[in-house]
Amino acid sequence: MLIFILLFCLGNLIQIPGWIFLAAAVLALGKTWGGLATYVAAVISCVFTFLTIRFIGGDAFRELKNRYALKILRGLDAHPIASIALLRILFQTVPALNYALALSGVKFYKYLIGTLLGLPLPIMLYCLFFDYIGKALHLH
Repeated sequence: MLIFILLFCLGNLIQIPGWIFLAAAVLALGKTWGGLATYVAAVISCVFTFLTIRFIGGDAFRELKNRYALKILRGLDAHPIASIALLRILFQTVPALNYALALSGVKFYKYLIGTLLGLPLPIMLYCLFFDYIGKALHLH
């Protein structure tokens, strides 16, 4: 599990989509245990990426003077947890999303809560999909 988490963290930093790790976990461990392993690894990976990018770039997006960027940031500021949860449902652990949120200046605890709330639904759906594919192809 530790190796899986480390690989997920590294993959997220170098722009490898999380669904690849999810597919591997589901095919290796089954939909339930693969899904749980992926949820834990995905949350840790998102936190690791957030903290790393925040340390390097701070809240760089707050320095932008673009009116569209400022409008997006105002929306994120108005409803940070709901916004992050919705973004997680739509984009899961997409590395670009992690980078953008880290540079947005959103508070860490709001980022974490939004991530915790937003990841279960897409992970569950992907688990069902990859389990179906695995069975159809006789991979497990």
